[in-house]
Amino acid sequence: MTVAAELNAQQLEYWGGAGGERWVAQQARRDQLLGDFALAALAKADPKPGEVVLDIGCGCGETAALLADRVGPEGRVIGVDVSPPILAAARDRLAGRANVELRLGDAGAHLFEPASIDLLFSRFGVMFFGDPLAAFSNLRKAMKPGGRLAFVCWRSPADNGWMTAPLAVTGPLLPEAGPADPNAPGPFAFHDQARVAGILIAAGFASPAFEKFDRVIDVASGGGAEAAVKSAMELGPTARGLDGADEDLRGAVAEALRGFFAPRVADGRVDLPAAIWIVTATAP
Repeated sequence: MTVAAELNAQQLEYWGGAGGERWVAQQARRDQLLGDFALAALAKADPKPGEVVLDIGCGCGETAALLADRVGPEGRVIGVDVSPPILAAARDRLAGRANVELRLGDAGAHLFEPASIDLLFSRFGVMFFGDPLAAFSNLRKAMKPGGRLAFVCWRSPADNGWMTAPLAVTGPLLPEAGPADPNAPGPFAFHDQARVAGILIAAGFASPAFEKFDRVIDVASGGGAEAAVKSAMELGPTARGLDGADEDLRGAVAEALRGFFAPRVADGRVDLPAAIWIVTATAP
């Protein structure tokens, strides 16, 4: 098995199991946190009535619903995700929408009808490809001439304290993960603008453009330090590090997070920075 194939297999295993189940359990919370990013991407993508849109890594269906509203009854949204539990939640959420089709599969390898897609769209779904060049090359074949690509991805870890600041506090308590490859599949795999542009151009896309979009995220949702602790232990890299942890470790992590968040509470909020790229390109 090649390195890329092994990385892809790891992602499929994770999202098909604990990762996917946790994603579904946190659907409402995550939609609240990430809603602004989806709307910013939609504004750049500009889906039009009657278009066919592919929603890559469609998750529990929030973005597919937004896209379906915009393309209308004459258009069609195809949502693809690798996770059975996530896609099951999306099916429940989107039941009755005749212009949405959901498929279980890896969008980077799925055989789509050639030249059939007007718009490729993704909210945080493309950073997990084991072989991003092969994945985008496959997706490019599905696009109509003049088709559009629009996705959002996280910028650097340093720009995203809402994920990395809690991990910096809890990291010494969690199992040793070893040095991370900054380009490995994961939340920050597409932080490097030049690398992502090179991948898209090599895959056959034209005019890749990158727009910075910054927000402050209230990781407590107005609920103070304890809500922030719960959020960090259920979403993001600290939550992933706690997979399989015993109660003693979970208690120690909670106490460390409490010490970090408590001094930062203001009117129930714990505001931390979040930063993305809105990436667009075209199919010549």
